[in-house]
Amino acid sequence: MGWLSDFWHRFKPSGGSGELSFESLRTLEDMVGYRFQETGLLVKALKHRSYVYAKQGSGIESNERLEFLGDAVLDLLVAEFLFRSFEDKREGDLTQMKSLLVSRTVLARQARRFGLDAFVLLSVEERDSGGGRQPSILCDAFESLIGAIYIDGGLEPCRGFVQRAVLDDFHELIKQDDYINFKSKLLEHSQSLGNGHPRYLVHSEEGPDHDKVFSVEVSITGERIGRGQGRSKKEAQQMAAKDSLKFLEAL
Repeated sequence: MGWLSDFWHRFKPSGGSGELSFESLRTLEDMVGYRFQETGLLVKALKHRSYVYAKQGSGIESNERLEFLGDAVLDLLVAEFLFRSFEDKREGDLTQMKSLLVSRTVLARQARRFGLDAFVLLSVEERDSGGGRQPSILCDAFESLIGAIYIDGGLEPCRGFVQRAVLDDFHELIKQDDYINFKSKLLEHSQSLGNGHPRYLVHSEEGPDHDKVFSVEVSITGERIGRGQGRSKKEAQQMAAKDSLKFLEAL
């Protein structure tokens, strides 16, 4: 998707709280790879509630309804892709992969890759406070865009967009530790063996309150099988789960 980044920097809109120009909307359509029949749907997909409220509008005018629809369409397309691509995977494995692909972290990353953050319509206050970089806002706009494409053109254009914007990077994403939920993988592995839930115990806390390092141990059926460290308990648990999966040769 490098060409999208180059394209965006050439025609980058100014952002802010004003309406997007016709040229900016055409630029976004070219980046998405879909030409809207009803441009108003594209504009609505970009309207964060802060922008609507700043214009004295009602919440129904924001992109939240399109986000609701786009979330369901995205789930369907990703599930279908995984079902057809991995005929040897069980339901649990497919669920794990789908959770990764439709996660807020991944969708926000993909939205930034083709410059969607510059097109989202926010209030001045929201943009000044960094709202244009917020993963939740970018993820919502990404799903709203899918919902708008679905209403405007049906499922097939959505399939093409999701393939280009999300699924083409699938094999790269599943190899990156930042996107893998090791706790979920360990839980699934433990339960598949009839061993119940892993137990996480904070072993130690070191450093001042603003810069603590947590050490966590994880055990299954009373046996300690892994340890991890992190700047938060959650991060330490993830690292302990990863260590455990390596110990169990399940990673």
